[in-house]
Amino acid sequence: MKIVVVIPARYASQRFPGKPLHLINGVSMLARTVRAAQLAGQATGASVLVATDDDRIAAHAKEIGVASVMTDPDLPSGTDRCRAAADLAAPDADFIVNLQGDAPFTPPEHVAALIANAAKGDVVTPVIQLTWKALDALRENKKTTPFSGTTCIRAPDGRAMWFSKKIIPAMRKEDKLRVAGDVSPVLQHVGLYGYSRTALDRIAKLKQSHYEELEGLEQLRFLENGLSVYAVSVSPSQLPSAGIDTPEDAERATRFLREIGDPYTP
Repeated sequence: MKIVVVIPARYASQRFPGKPLHLINGVSMLARTVRAAQLAGQATGASVLVATDDDRIAAHAKEIGVASVMTDPDLPSGTDRCRAAADLAAPDADFIVNLQGDAPFTPPEHVAALIANAAKGDVVTPVIQLTWKALDALRENKKTTPFSGTTCIRAPDGRAMWFSKKIIPAMRKEDKLRVAGDVSPVLQHVGLYGYSRTALDRIAKLKQSHYEELEGLEQLRFLENGLSVYAVSVSPSQLPSAGIDTPEDAERATRFLREIGDPYTP
């Protein structure tokens, strides 16, 4: 199986312009994401490719030693950018991993988990079951950045049923659940996807869907069009699991790294 990890890195983010170049504790968001992909590639044989729409990001990709390809700035989502990049630079790839450029703390093990489960759905994506402590922290963050952090509802067989920027499911008897154990029923989605070539080609031809537009979540396009999404359960990392969506998220991440120590190595 030939595998490529594509990192969509768009400059013109509405909420956070220039986001891939933003420094987190002195290291660009893109450099951190690329390093995670490279480490995963060493374990799985995957190649790494940055897909961008801006010369500034392409220049930075060259500085940090990773291949890049220019894609249409009018593409509506990271998945569309991923497919365009794969068509241009890896047309023979069997499995394409879409590692968003704003997910700088994705563990390489999460990428490997997608590859290991490649045959279980049209799309494969990781989720982390939150402890009550982690859920409380997510709720606190949403008071200031309500559209940061995505949750998932998953069937017993691992099939993803829904995703939302709201915290789902709602829990009417939360006090009793808290007494029962340290782990909550909430699954936090990690912004990382793996696709078969066939699935990616199909997805890229679909129009934005109703709930995708409302929530700003492209994975709802997959579900609304009948594609199967397999949600792989992965272990939490000490580092933030959610993507960096706003400058406030980046500031929180920097403060956190300064407290615990920064594991980044070039």
